[in-house]
Amino acid sequence: MPTFAAQYGPWALVAGASEGVGALYAEELAARGLNVVVLARRQAALDEVAAGIRSRTGAEVRTLAVDLARPDATATITTALADLEIGYLVYCAGADADYRPLLAGPVAAADAMIHRNCTVMVQLCHAFAGPMVERGRGAIVLFGSGAGFAGAPNMAVYGATKAFDMVFAEGLYGELRPHGVDVLGLVLGETDTPGLRRVRHQRGLSGPDEPVRRASTPEQVVADAFAHLTDGPVYLANRTMRLGSRAMFPMGRNRMARLMARASAKAMGPAD
Repeated sequence: MPTFAAQYGPWALVAGASEGVGALYAEELAARGLNVVVLARRQAALDEVAAGIRSRTGAEVRTLAVDLARPDATATITTALADLEIGYLVYCAGADADYRPLLAGPVAAADAMIHRNCTVMVQLCHAFAGPMVERGRGAIVLFGSGAGFAGAPNMAVYGATKAFDMVFAEGLYGELRPHGVDVLGLVLGETDTPGLRRVRHQRGLSGPDEPVRRASTPEQVVADAFAHLTDGPVYLANRTMRLGSRAMFPMGRNRMARLMARASAKAMGPAD
């Protein structure tokens, strides 16, 4: 069996790696022998993350400060990484820092979230999955949210983008798995991240940097991602959510996706 680095390297790209789950995921990839590109908006935060990864793992680390809501985000990323062989793509960006109704802000805010959470994700998968298929190996992990299971007030657009992300991961799994590329839609429930702590504090629900009780930890989420990388298309990285999903999806999301794949093949022929 090939080593992890031989199967998924030599480089990984982690979008949304300035803190929390994304930063931890990047470090774990480096510990497993991959070089990593850490991507987010804030250069100073990326520099701190990269320095820590280098010192603790010895891996080569590049930083790439890009706002994924910008129209030129994908072109900027692919141009900057043209000299690298990306064998592992993690799209961990796309949290909702506002939690407000659609009409509480300009429509441009909704447009930006859709672009960041959906459009750029699809574009990066298209850009990096092709070479993975040619090599016959690779991995793509797309972060979703339990908010994508049903619409809810204050996150109508966010929940809709996460529903898109989950269904996209399910379909992409069926297309790429036969070519040796693992795809996992990692659906998060409530997770104790710095971002969630900030939102809760802003809304008067907790003190500054107060841990979120009964939430999953970033360590648990990242451990689940690696443990279930080949068990796609979807894994729910939250025990409470897994228990609750049995009522919403009695047959399970993965079985539903496989039944859909068979129905599609029967109606339209097998995937190319």
